[in-house]
Amino acid sequence: MSDVAVTERTRVRRGRKIANYDRDMINNILDEAWVCNIGVSVADEAMVQPSSHWRVGDELFLHGSVKNGLFQQVMKGQTACITLCLLDGLVFARSAYHHSVNFRSVVLYGKGRLVDDPEEKRTVLDAMLDKYSPGRSSEARPPNAIEMKATAVFAFPIEEVSAKVSTGGPNDDPEDMALDIWAGVKPVTSVVGELIPD
Repeated sequence: MSDVAVTERTRVRRGRKIANYDRDMINNILDEAWVCNIGVSVADEAMVQPSSHWRVGDELFLHGSVKNGLFQQVMKGQTACITLCLLDGLVFARSAYHHSVNFRSVVLYGKGRLVDDPEEKRTVLDAMLDKYSPGRSSEARPPNAIEMKATAVFAFPIEEVSAKVSTGGPNDDPEDMALDIWAGVKPVTSVVGELIPD
């Protein structure tokens, strides 16, 4: 696949060396992450909240209560900013200044499309369950009419988007390399454990 188009909002200005506009990389980060943060302006104040998300094709989906104040703004057509980050390692340098982290992050801007077609809504909600565990949508009781009405589902186009990917060891100054101080990377992983039965 090709790179995504770069816009003024998605052009990485700080950390340009780790900027990434590869659609496959962006999709992989979106698919691996479990939680994103969505931000909009509500009554002239910034509002950000975490949300689970999932991807189907070239759209990112979020869901929540139809009464949610943030989602109400999305329904009114306000552009949202969606961010997420995967932490891959703690980078220990010889100097305090050069400590950092290895990470993969995505920033996406877009207007959410309210999914109101019942068949599409059910299909994408099934896709959310199947992200939790393949085939889960066919095992769980399907949502009833009241539950479907209470749930808002939004589709955001994965178009105005960019990623940052930071990897590798510390970037110490040459004069610090001889210091007798441990340096390196402590890997960080996120693991989904075995199911604890209810």
